[in-house]
Amino acid sequence: MDNINLGRHISGQFNEDLENVINHVMHMGGLVEQQLSDSLTAVNNDDEVLARKVLATDYKVNALEVSIDDECTRIIAKRQPAAGDLRLIMAIIKAIADLERIGDEAQKIARVALENFSGEQKALLLNLDNLGRKVLEFLQAALDAFTRMDVEAAVKTHQSDEKIDREYEALMRQLMTYMMEDPRSIPQIMTVIWSARALERIGDRCQNICEHIIYFVKGKDVRHTTAEDIRSL
Repeated sequence: MDNINLGRHISGQFNEDLENVINHVMHMGGLVEQQLSDSLTAVNNDDEVLARKVLATDYKVNALEVSIDDECTRIIAKRQPAAGDLRLIMAIIKAIADLERIGDEAQKIARVALENFSGEQKALLLNLDNLGRKVLEFLQAALDAFTRMDVEAAVKTHQSDEKIDREYEALMRQLMTYMMEDPRSIPQIMTVIWSARALERIGDRCQNICEHIIYFVKGKDVRHTTAEDIRSL
């Protein structure tokens, strides 16, 4: 993530107080992005070492969520922010919760690399990787929009979840068909199903991050609204 640009959005007194917390959010976003990328690479390359690295480093993301949450609480107590300044703090708190959960989902994907798959089953892993790479692009776009607090980019990126959902549903149909044709494959394929579900959930979390941007910039809570309503902003 590049340096965040919030100068046009926040009051001067918050610049110093927010500098550290924003840097920590950027660092957390970078770690989560790497977690997802590494988990997909581990599955694609059958890399058990890399998969175990993803599993072992999740504590860093968890610790950052707790630390940033504490920093935001101190800023609220010290500055008693209102209006846009308060919305920014709330957007950060909500975004780091989504990032932490994305890290948890990346762990589920990494566990696929610890399973033994037959040659025929590896074709299903290729489809999982295709979905995963699109979700990774979605995450990168959401983080970039958050970095710049770019509401137009957030609205555009928000729409990506519809495509992710369609690809997820197509992959699930393939996996279900495979299990019915070969019941012995059920244990391995269930691991792939959980990973596909994890990718779909990451897409939902990316969509949430876009909604936090809209909330901060526009002052509108667009949760549980239609895609058409969001596009009309």
